[in-house]
Amino acid sequence: MDDTATLRPSSLAHVVFRTANIREMVDFWSTFLGAERVFENDFITFLRYDDEHHRIAIATEEGTLPHAPTTAGLHHVAFTYNSLRHLLGAYQVRKKLGIMPVWCVNHGPTTSLYYKDTDGNTIETQVDNFDTVEEATDFMKSKNFHDNPIGTDIDPEDLLHRLEAGTEESILKKRVEIGIRHNLVGI
Repeated sequence: MDDTATLRPSSLAHVVFRTANIREMVDFWSTFLGAERVFENDFITFLRYDDEHHRIAIATEEGTLPHAPTTAGLHHVAFTYNSLRHLLGAYQVRKKLGIMPVWCVNHGPTTSLYYKDTDGNTIETQVDNFDTVEEATDFMKSKNFHDNPIGTDIDPEDLLHRLEAGTEESILKKRVEIGIRHNLVGI
């Protein structure tokens, strides 16, 4: 092993949000992820939705100002689902709870639904469109991805209808090519 190479971590452990509105943020994220509140007090909450002791923490500190959407920083956090059916099932539950996506897109490597939390942070929910990392990487090296690294907008209701009508997930996850696109539509 190269002794000048940084030793890579084994996984991403958690994300912490600082907020001026802790109650609203905790309620939103608990609902959005179906998360368990592992620990909670007046200034910090730890949430888990999988086998990790916590994946999300939400904290407030004296003097914390509201989120400014035009400030440099983290753009979004992404969560992966095992299938398009699961992604769209989560979409349906969130829709019933009044949580609607702000942008729906097939990036090519993923089919993604983006949401905003109560502070305006962006959340991506996604499903991988390829069976292997190598296939996704090959697509990301293609001319189609070079021309359009953003993707093609999609309608989750249309995908649901087609899925329920029996269309294979692999067909629904194939990106429709629209040519050059280089804008993130303000998410």
